[in-house]
Amino acid sequence: MGGSKAKNMHFQDLKELLDQKAAQYNQPAFIETDPIQIPRQFAHKENIEIAGFLAATIAWGQRPTIIKNAFRLMKMMDDKPLDFLLSTDETEWGHFIDFKHRTFNGVDCLFFLRSLKNIYQHHGGLEAVFTQGYQLDHSVVSALRYFRQIFFEVEHENRSQKHVSNIDKGASAKRLNMYLRWMVRKDDRGVDFGLWADIPMSDLLLPLDVHTGRQARQLGLLYRKQDDWKAVLELTEKLRCLDADDPVKYDFALFGMGAFE
Repeated sequence: MGGSKAKNMHFQDLKELLDQKAAQYNQPAFIETDPIQIPRQFAHKENIEIAGFLAATIAWGQRPTIIKNAFRLMKMMDDKPLDFLLSTDETEWGHFIDFKHRTFNGVDCLFFLRSLKNIYQHHGGLEAVFTQGYQLDHSVVSALRYFRQIFFEVEHENRSQKHVSNIDKGASAKRLNMYLRWMVRKDDRGVDFGLWADIPMSDLLLPLDVHTGRQARQLGLLYRKQDDWKAVLELTEKLRCLDADDPVKYDFALFGMGAFE
C-alpha cells in the first residue's frame, strides 16, 4: 500500500483494515513460521515460560535459523526446561559452551541458564518477576526495568548485557515485548498463550521491528524515523486509539503486512 495514500486513510477505514489483517494473521498457521512454536511444544506453564523466553532471546536473524537453534537449545535441556534448570548440577552444563546463535554464544547461554535458575529458585519465576516489576508503577516500562535488574544480579560478563534490551538507553526491547505479548495476551485464536493474568494486555507495548516500523510509517501511524524506544511508545499510543483493550493485536497486522505482503 502506497505511503501517501495510506496516510490519508480515514480513521475508520484504517481500523477496519488493521482489524481485518490482525484476524488474518492471528491464527494457528502463523505459528508454523514463528518462534512461538518453540514454547508451543510444551504444556507445563513454567516450561512454556522458560522456552518462550529463550526462544525470544535469540529471535533475530533468519527465522528458520532462529527456530532451528531454539529447538536445539530445548534438546540440550532434555526438552524439560524447568526440570533441567532445577534438577541438574551446573557442572553438567558444559556442553552449552558450544551453543551459538549469531552473537549469542556459549558464555551468554550459560549465564542465561544460571540467571533463569536463580529466578525460579529465589524470585518465584518469570511471571513473578515481571509482575512485581509491573506493579511498581503499573506499567510495562517498570516491568522491563525491574526484570533487567533481577536478571543481571547473577555474576556475568559484560558482553551478556547486550542480549537483554535496556530501554533506558533507547532500545526498542522488541524481543522482550514480543515475549510479554506471548505470555500476557489472551484471546481465542490459538497463538498467544495468555498465561499471566496480573499484567493487563491493554498495557502491553508493541514489539517494534523493521517490518512493523516500515508498515506503521506507510500507514501514518508512526512518524519517528528510528525504530527505538520512543517509537515504541509513539506507535503503541496510536494503536490504543484503535483498540484500547488490546493494542498489540495489531502486531499481527503490521508484521504480516510488512513481512508477507
